[in-house]
Amino acid sequence: MSLIIHKELCDGCGACLERCPFGALEIVDGAAAALETCTSCGACVRVCPHKAIELIRKPRKTAPVKIQDYQGVWVFIEQSDGRVGQVSLELLSEGRKLADELQTELAGVLLGDGVEAMARECFAYGADKVYLADDPLYRRYRTDAYTDALVRLIRRYKPAVILYGATNNGRDFAARIAVRINTGLTADCTSLAIDPETKLLMQTRPAFGGNVMATILCPNHRPQMATVRPKVMKIAAPDHGREGEIVRFTGSLSEEKIGTRILDVVRGLGRDVNLEDAEIIVSGGRGIGGPEHYHLIEELAEALGGVAGASRAAVDAGWTPQYRQVGQTGKTVSPRLYIACGISGAIQHLAGMSASETIVAINNDPAAPIFRVATYGLVGDLHVIAPLLTEKIRESRKSAAAETKVGA
Repeated sequence: MSLIIHKELCDGCGACLERCPFGALEIVDGAAAALETCTSCGACVRVCPHKAIELIRKPRKTAPVKIQDYQGVWVFIEQSDGRVGQVSLELLSEGRKLADELQTELAGVLLGDGVEAMARECFAYGADKVYLADDPLYRRYRTDAYTDALVRLIRRYKPAVILYGATNNGRDFAARIAVRINTGLTADCTSLAIDPETKLLMQTRPAFGGNVMATILCPNHRPQMATVRPKVMKIAAPDHGREGEIVRFTGSLSEEKIGTRILDVVRGLGRDVNLEDAEIIVSGGRGIGGPEHYHLIEELAEALGGVAGASRAAVDAGWTPQYRQVGQTGKTVSPRLYIACGISGAIQHLAGMSASETIVAINNDPAAPIFRVATYGLVGDLHVIAPLLTEKIRESRKSAAAETKVGA
């Protein structure tokens, strides 16, 4: 977009200066003039009484994409502390299915420092090939370095599909790459498939607050790219006998050209509450009544050896931090056991936990939507039921521990 000021129509009234949110206009020789800080947002266009300001869209000139040149399914491999991220294993498992249907290869893209051993793990979960950048430059995720490396790789090898985890890094990373290579990106997908006729990637995600599921196609640009929510794809059984090819590569940036430095990594409480990997989650909603009652959720979770979560209503009310939120705008989870306490079951919450193996709902409203997806439902006051459950579980564990001790 380009901002054009027709000085023959402008009388320097200053209406545009008052409206500009960036202070990017000034009056010069009796007429408005744009500064370098102008973002072409168009706010001034709407208030000019003389129609002296115009916003012109300049078509972006890009070379046509030769769809037939793009082949293969790629998965970006997230890694931290010497381990491949769980979501990457999920995507390799799903990517294997997509690649088989397209009759093409599956490749992982792995950046890090001293991470070559992780390439073997990628082969075990279905990868035929791993593009590896093993360099201290990539020891920890930094947007500039990772973006530069992957963009160069894409332009050289031309994959048809790239999948990223919908994590903090994946969302930051994938969006920048889409802009750099002029392609589309579907965010927070919950389902992927190949159209049997067109062979396009069908990318399905919740839309309109989770009330509909939208399936999005990218027919005219490549690669077809999507971020996928953790815990929505099943991990296949690994085959540690599988072999594959390692292709080494590097980006063009040096340390001096990267605008950020990671001086230290502080692991706070938010990291200790790992909802996505938890096998047991107890969540509290608006029905707990206030922050002073959230300890009931934490105590039940602790007794079960699980993690305490929350609905968006409880988080928005300030009763517990956002990192505990389960749902469409929080974490997507699929534990063996999910206990929902005082949660009505809005569709946004169900989108984040309905894949749980066993769901127990505690609510005093027998018509609450949560009971439609619950494996077991308890109609009653959670302030009575939750403490009783906690007490019985603790007693049961003590008895089991005592019997084990006697048997030993």
